Amino acid sequence: MADNYQTFKLVGAGSSSTQEKIEKPALSFFQDAWRRLKQNKLAVVSMWFLIILMIFSLASTLFVKQKDANFFNSKEVTIYRNLPPKINSNLPFWNGEIVYSGNTEANDAYADQGVPENKKFALGTDTLGRSLGKRIIVGIRISLLVALAATAIDLIIGVTYGLISGYVGGKVDTVMQRIIEVVSSIPNLVIVTMLGLLLGNGILSIIISIGLVGWTSMARQVRNLTLSYREREFVLAARSLGESGGKIAFKHIFPNISGIIIVQIMMTVPSAIMYEAVLSAINLGVKPPTASLGSLISDAQENLQYYPYQVLLPALALVIISLAFIMLGDGLRDAFDPKSSND
Repeated sequence: MADNYQTFKLVGAGSSSTQEKIEKPALSFFQDAWRRLKQNKLAVVSMWFLIILMIFSLASTLFVKQKDANFFNSKEVTIYRNLPPKINSNLPFWNGEIVYSGNTEANDAYADQGVPENKKFALGTDTLGRSLGKRIIVGIRISLLVALAATAIDLIIGVTYGLISGYVGGKVDTVMQRIIEVVSSIPNLVIVTMLGLLLGNGILSIIISIGLVGWTSMARQVRNLTLSYREREFVLAARSLGESGGKIAFKHIFPNISGIIIVQIMMTVPSAIMYEAVLSAINLGVKPPTASLGSLISDAQENLQYYPYQVLLPALALVIISLAFIMLGDGLRDAFDPKSSND
């Protein structure tokens, strides 16, 4: 009987090393959100794509000048105009061949127009012989600038306004909501037209017009969420501990609604890009000859039947960028929402 007691070993709860191994590491709010975000592969791919795209857009200012993308030689327009993409003669789509209207076989546009052999355009040229690749790079740069500026205004003004309105409540909330209704009743087109007359058509007038009106939807959504969260137990506990209203709103309520805010911000970016594209289509956007993705699509619409690549390439860039922001927004929503954790 004594031998049986001697062979028995205490494991598990009695082993301090085992307890340390099975303990869950303490993670901060953002560390836990990053851990959940990494589980969404599409969101991670979208995030890295957008990071690389923004770095490339900043770096491209060194080797793709806006002046170079806009320049064309009027004496050489007939040589370089409407050239299809070409990298190598053996690559499909990038071989410099195009089927003209009424023909059944593809022609080598570079040979037909007498383009020098050392001249190739990876994304083709437009009707004035300007490199479409350079103009798309500049267009992405301008469209991202407009979108990020609109997002910053949406985040700073809309979130702050909505938190204050929802948390304070009462007469303050009533007055602030009436202001939003007045601002929302002004059509964006009227604001853009007036700013165009005062400042001229360009990036600045587009950013200001988005900043004057675009923040209202964010403010409304944040205000509604704040109204529902301000009566929760953790807010009442913070009040009983004597924390100030501003600290409760930004430290306790804001992290709990950050998931929806992030999604709204990610949706603002493609919306702003499309908004700029629509303005460019009606000649209220970026001043020509400067290119944005919207103006490139608008300028090439008349050539869609004959030179479809002039529309498809900037449209494809617009779709991919918008889709990346949307997928990243969905991933960030799940990552920042504490209720989405299965731990």
